[in-house]
Amino acid sequence: MSLKGKILIHGQTDTGLVRDHNEDTIGFDEDMGLAVLADGMGGHRGGEMASAITVSTIMETLGEQAGRLNNGDTDEKSGYSAESMAIHKAVLLANKNVHDSSTANAQYRGMGTTVVVLMFYDNRFTVAHVGDSRLYRLRDGELEQITRDHSLMQELIDRGFYTTEQARNSLNKNLVTRAIGIDENVQIDIQEDIAMVDDIYLLCSDGVNDMIEDELIQSTLIKNRDNLEEAAAEIIRLANKNGGKDNISALLAKPVKPFPAKNSLFSRFFDLFS
Repeated sequence: MSLKGKILIHGQTDTGLVRDHNEDTIGFDEDMGLAVLADGMGGHRGGEMASAITVSTIMETLGEQAGRLNNGDTDEKSGYSAESMAIHKAVLLANKNVHDSSTANAQYRGMGTTVVVLMFYDNRFTVAHVGDSRLYRLRDGELEQITRDHSLMQELIDRGFYTTEQARNSLNKNLVTRAIGIDENVQIDIQEDIAMVDDIYLLCSDGVNDMIEDELIQSTLIKNRDNLEEAAAEIIRLANKNGGKDNISALLAKPVKPFPAKNSLFSRFFDLFS
């Protein structure tokens, strides 16, 4: 099922004002309703390699399955949609590819990357993530962080050692507890939810949320809600204005028409109660 004309997606990435190269990678496909963002780590351009491998693996793997996806089927064992299961497998393959490349090439030893994947189907979406790259959603003027950071700082916040404001000023805020490619196995968080027309979804690297507070992200998305290109450019401009201490990537998606899957039990249920 093609989502062309039903989901608008636009992304931009920038080196920032401090780093000498960009280790972020973004990829998207409006036809599949797919957006992927990765923020790499590792010396000798290892992070750049890790994020590129991850995004290309996920995009290519899901692209190869496009004809068999977007049908609203559910996996009986896990209860997740077929799309979620496909995303999970694609991220696992990306982890294997990065880990194998790291093992085989001494110059890339220890490289890794965060990743956040967003895919729309059947008036729903799935988000999968590893690390501290985030997904936000703007709905009815309210901004919500959908993902939860896999970071040491988030664990300390959860245990009451830091407030969110104190965490923003900590030197240890970017220490991730999960990453793609570091180990042979990786734990992936998967969430599914209903998508609504005029929602705006922001995938971003920490170069965005470390430099811009959520309130400013919210007002920027509201102001530019009808132009995703301008919204992404403004987010990058603001992150650079506030220091640009890291690479900056903003990938935006907006459903503009309903996109039910044919013969989907979920869609029939959704239509009945909406």
